[in-house]
Amino acid sequence: MTIVVGYIPTPQGEAALERAVLEAKAHGQDLVVVNTSPADVLVHERRVYDDQVEELRARLDATGVTWTLHRDSGTRSAAEQLLAAARSADADMIVIGLRRRSPTGKLIFGSTAQTVILEADCAVVGVKPLGGR
Repeated sequence: MTIVVGYIPTPQGEAALERAVLEAKAHGQDLVVVNTSPADVLVHERRVYDDQVEELRARLDATGVTWTLHRDSGTRSAAEQLLAAARSADADMIVIGLRRRSPTGKLIFGSTAQTVILEADCAVVGVKPLGGR
């Protein structure tokens, strides 16, 4: 079986990756790491670039977990990409990082976490980085 994790190079993404690795080790499962970013922006803080991939590969290899990395810069939302990856992998769990957003921010920009939680066909674990926000 498989665990899917939404990873972006932020404290929230790091917390999600750490928890997903722990879950994969505890349950003997494979890990699918999904990195998403908008296709219409050349430089984006959510995108994992080639130089960052090498460091991420080394970190994941050191865990002993079997993993794959999916990087997608497309027109689908991050939530849609995570849900598609989870369905494709027949995932048992999706792990996502959470951050605090204002009600107005959620209204204007939507909520990836809310969409994933409501539409996933498997368990969803949301984690915050230590220290909170």
